[in-house]
Parts: sequence; structure tokens; C-alpha cells
Amino acid sequence: MNCINFTVTMNPCPCGYYPDKSRCRCTPFEIHNYLSHISGPILDRIDLCVDAPRVEIGQIRDGKKGESSERMRKKVMTARSRQRERYQGTSIRFNSQLSAGEIEQYCQLGKGEKEMLEKLFASFHLSVRAYHKLLKVARSIADLEESGQVLRKHLQEAACYQVRD
Repeated sequence: MNCINFTVTMNPCPCGYYPDKSRCRCTPFEIHNYLSHISGPILDRIDLCVDAPRVEIGQIRDGKKGESSERMRKKVMTARSRQRERYQGTSIRFNSQLSAGEIEQYCQLGKGEKEMLEKLFASFHLSVRAYHKLLKVARSIADLEESGQVLRKHLQEAACYQVRD
């Protein structure tokens, strides 16, 4: 199974300034109309959706820093090692390659997690593809946190990365 990665960027509205209400001149209808031109099946295939808010001068001046690249790299390498061990003896290399049946095997959930997933499915009106994608992303988040189980907090974080209207 080949895996192709790509990154997509786009303006959130025709003028490009939404959600900055002091600069955006678009009406809610224009924003909705602009975003509705993107095909649902295309959006369904995007694993992670993250808003990149405007950086304020104070943030630059104060030098607030997040996690270092080296620390993040170590976490990713540890997660990849966990996946390598988990999928040893299979053709799977990464969580993103899991089929529907394999998701059931490798992303087992407790009762509370199953209930939460049902609520997410209903409230976000997820397609089957988006449901499986959410589980694979949650499995990756769990791997980054060195957790053997997919927990509620992993599902919640994965849900934050879903593409929604």
C-alpha cells in the first residue's frame, strides 16, 4: 500500500482575513459559499485540519516558544518505533495505512471511548471514511504520548483536527 502525503493551504474566505473580524470584509454567506466550493469527498480525505492564526507582534517580541524541534523529532521517532513494533510481520508501516478491519484490531477502545466515538460520529455527521480517519489519528496521538491504548483524550484531540463546516 503506497501512502502519499500532501499539504493543502487555503484562505478561509475570499478576502483572506477571516476570522479577523477587524479586517475581514466578507459576509457569512460569502464565507460559506467560498468554502462550499471544496468537494466533500476531497475534504473527507484530509487527515488533519489546523487553523493557523495570525501571530501578534507581542508573541514574537516576548519570544514565547513551543516545543523544540529536537524534542518533537524524538517524540515522532519514538512513535514510529512503536508502530514498527506493533506492525512487525505485516505489510503495515504507519497507522495511516490501516484498513477498516485492521483499525478494529489495532485501535481497540474501552467502553467510555466507544461511547465518546459514537457521540462524535453523530454530532459531526461523520462519514465512514472520516470515522476511520479519526481513529487512525487518535492512534497516532496515543503513540506520540507513548500510550498503549487509545483514550478519550486522544479521541477528543483527533476530533479537533477534523474538517468541519
